[in-house]
Amino acid sequence: MAENEELSFWEHLDILRSIILKVIIVCGACTLLAFYFKDPIFKIILAPKDHGFITYKMLRTESFGISLINTGLTEQFLVHVKVAVFVGILCASPYIIYQLYKFISPALYARERKYSGRIVGSAYAMFFMGNLVNYFLIFPLTLRFLGTYSVSPEVQNMLTIQSYMDTLLMMALLFGLVFEIPVISWLLALAGLLKHSWMTRYRKHAIVGIVILAAVITPTSDIFTLFIVSLPIWLLYELSILIVKATERQNG
Repeated sequence: MAENEELSFWEHLDILRSIILKVIIVCGACTLLAFYFKDPIFKIILAPKDHGFITYKMLRTESFGISLINTGLTEQFLVHVKVAVFVGILCASPYIIYQLYKFISPALYARERKYSGRIVGSAYAMFFMGNLVNYFLIFPLTLRFLGTYSVSPEVQNMLTIQSYMDTLLMMALLFGLVFEIPVISWLLALAGLLKHSWMTRYRKHAIVGIVILAAVITPTSDIFTLFIVSLPIWLLYELSILIVKATERQNG
């Protein structure tokens, strides 16, 4: 599709339909592959429940054990399908983003196209990084605390595979969005809606908010765990200040 070519509404609709069809095919193929490679995928997903996980070794946590159970006839199959779809979309996401950008970019000016490419690439990279931080740090600490927490020795924890997966996917999405803070700050700075002086002035308030957010995400009485969870969010805030400051200088 040439940049200077003018298309009618129906021609645009045909192109969009073609893109959607391609995306569905690629997502379907990636989902089928993920469904087939069940064992290696679930070995990675279930690794944080074992004391030998790399995070517990590095932090030298006390030994513990968490066992997962299944309580429904179709529960394990549905979890398998849900994970396959999630992994399939995740693997196909670069192709999805490329196709959408290819469809939208002809309508953008050169400067808009330049910034949109950076924004999309940065947002994708930060979302992926947030998922890595969640998998290797946040989720294991949360799982260890909540999975071993007990109000009484008479009450035994029996975690279902459904509960485990729902928590993991929810936290992956949450931290993926949290890691978009620098990108959002950059966009606001480009629009002139955010100043680094404001972020510096209210740094103390932001730190309090970060600690509260970390306490909500990981409800633990362990100060060390709370610090570990708060640290990456605080670093994101500090990084955002530097990005906003650099953007202000660039815009002059």
